[in-house]
Amino acid sequence: MQKGNAPTERKLQCLFRRPEASRLIRRCNDFGAGGVAVAVGELADGLTINLDAVPKKYEGLDGTELALSESQERMAVVVAADDADEFCRYADEENLEATPIAVVTKERRLMMQWRGETIVNLERSFLDTNGASRASAAVITAPAEENYFTPQPVTDVRAAWAQTLGDLNVASQRGLGERFDGTIGAGTVLMPYGGARMCTPVDGMVAKIPLRHGETSTVSIMTHAFDPYLASWSPFHGGLFAVLQSLAKIAALGGNWKRAYLSLQEYFEKLGDTASWGKPVAALLGAFVAQSELEVGAIGGKDSMSGSFLDLHVPPTLISFAVAPGDATHIVSPEWKGRDHALVLLETPLDEYAMPDFEVFIDHADRLFAAAEKGLLKSAQAIDAGGLAAACAKAAFGNHIGARLSDALTPTEWFAARPGSWLVELDREVAEQWALDEHITIIGATAGDSISLAGVTLPLDALQARWEEPLEKVFPTKTLQPAPLYPVSPVADNPTRRARTTIGTPQVVIPVMPGTNCEVDTARAFENAGADVSTVVVRNLTPQALNESVEALVKAVETTQILAFPGGFSAGDEPDGSGKFIAALFRHPALTEAVNDLLTHRDGLILGICNGFQALIKLGLLPYGEIRELAPSAPTLTYNTIGRHISHYAMTKIVSTKSPWLMYFEPGELHRIPFSHGEGRLYAAPDVVQALAANGQIATQYCDEWGSVHETMPANPNGSVAAIEGLLSPNGRILGKMGHSERYGPYVAKNIIGQKKQKIFQAGVDYFTGR
Repeated sequence: MQKGNAPTERKLQCLFRRPEASRLIRRCNDFGAGGVAVAVGELADGLTINLDAVPKKYEGLDGTELALSESQERMAVVVAADDADEFCRYADEENLEATPIAVVTKERRLMMQWRGETIVNLERSFLDTNGASRASAAVITAPAEENYFTPQPVTDVRAAWAQTLGDLNVASQRGLGERFDGTIGAGTVLMPYGGARMCTPVDGMVAKIPLRHGETSTVSIMTHAFDPYLASWSPFHGGLFAVLQSLAKIAALGGNWKRAYLSLQEYFEKLGDTASWGKPVAALLGAFVAQSELEVGAIGGKDSMSGSFLDLHVPPTLISFAVAPGDATHIVSPEWKGRDHALVLLETPLDEYAMPDFEVFIDHADRLFAAAEKGLLKSAQAIDAGGLAAACAKAAFGNHIGARLSDALTPTEWFAARPGSWLVELDREVAEQWALDEHITIIGATAGDSISLAGVTLPLDALQARWEEPLEKVFPTKTLQPAPLYPVSPVADNPTRRARTTIGTPQVVIPVMPGTNCEVDTARAFENAGADVSTVVVRNLTPQALNESVEALVKAVETTQILAFPGGFSAGDEPDGSGKFIAALFRHPALTEAVNDLLTHRDGLILGICNGFQALIKLGLLPYGEIRELAPSAPTLTYNTIGRHISHYAMTKIVSTKSPWLMYFEPGELHRIPFSHGEGRLYAAPDVVQALAANGQIATQYCDEWGSVHETMPANPNGSVAAIEGLLSPNGRILGKMGHSERYGPYVAKNIIGQKKQKIFQAGVDYFTGR
């Protein structure tokens, strides 16, 4: 099964999530370094592998190359011989290749055959020895006398803050993070950047456990930690505090750190002499000390000793990843929530050897978890690179809430490294009670729109600009290229709120193309509204499979009330842009006829979101209401003006209610919706935009939090003409929009402010039920 691209990886996930398929799998392994020899060879003690049966990307590979070539694009599974045909059938239904390439044998030998000859025949007992034993000597050197934890004296608070926020380990990475889809699955509890301005970075990933049906508040929490400067000073302390800090972040998020497990990622210079061997040994010893003191185990990891190029070497790197279960109702985000709240430092003290007081750390972490369960934490953050100064600034950015910081700490101490300590926002009464205990200090209060310390006032806008500056040219977050704006008047008109025929349970058909990744979220949204949903997987591995898929789609469309095109990247957005694969398929005469019949004779509705919207535009269904050839003046969706994929929430407003899809809305109503696309900028000529506006076909626009439209980011995230986010057909029964309204659910995006639920799915269903 190929796993060389995102669309195929998605299909693999769908196959493995099918209960009838996953129950057949006895063992599985992903391909990687070592190719077939490792991926298949690890699955059973006795194996006979037919290398001639292994699917090849390239012709001309000999037996050795087939057996050993790195191949990180496939999965190997073991099923019972009697189940092989059934499993292959399930794979075909998901549009995946599945090929039997080996059999499990009773004899404990690994055998490989190629072109009728046995080219490998090894006893398993020999393979289990892992080859010849090796040993190396290692020398661990003491850290330099200049203690990493001794801060540089601060004489100029303003300059120190600017220098700290400009450090690459502190500076904003939002332009990089927005390149990755952070909302797929409608289960993201904390967005990577939160608050009204979506600028405060979170301490880790929190996502609901994915369920196809039903709801859950159970989440997985994952954090990571590593300080390259600390590890360079002392690999031992680097490994120790990586573990400590990853667990501190679990606690800051409201998780129970005692239920966490670790995975350690190591990356060191090429090993040769005893000094180079001493670095990974010291780092692992440090991690082991932390694990032993905290009684937290590591269940896996990965190492590499290739971090050298000539005289350049990577820092002694041991990254600790911590994973723990949690409850979404207790999850806490780091952005400050309001003014006149107390700011509290929970500090883990260090001894003269820069070793943390583990007992104090445990007491603090337990306190945070108990407070999260009781709902006492307004916000919490593990203090990371840049010390308290950086933590305060980042917490302030999200909701643009400043602080008055006290003189409980000297200016120098605000910038000192404090791994394993926390910054917490509390009600004053709770803070005063906590401060009675050791190592807990009230250090200020939230107030205004600036940060004041030691007589210096620092406007948040200036601090944020400095924080965003270092990586802005590399990973931009904004563009100054303006989009044309035209007057768009609100249209409060909904003449057709009900279909002519009432149906108790409307049918919804969702085509699943190669690259579609939002069909599950879309199906769930319609099911929650009371519809009966069926998905049709388009199989295109062979001409026959494609013809069968067209026939299945035609039958489905002929009996449905709603046709919904979900988001994704159909055919990897190739060739020549998003949505063309879907458009080409639905221009098949039989499918075109079925769609036209749905619209003209059965009062049918059509919805297209993101990639689905792109398909509706390319088919002519938007804005014309029918499948037709496109004129040069037809609207189109093209690349975002920023020149990259965007994934974040944006504000939209309802402009026209001239649609059954929008019958529960009023013009001017605002919603904050997740977006994830690279080609979402709508372009049309001025006369076309004016005609669409006059006819009430501009459904929604991008806007700011007050409902005003703008030419540029962030209020117009992709640079669409007239800030258009969604369009309607002339009769309103076709809606296309870029925003993923289906990615909504309980506890989703807790750190994003605004109305996130759009009842378009309920409206579509109620159009037929008459409710």
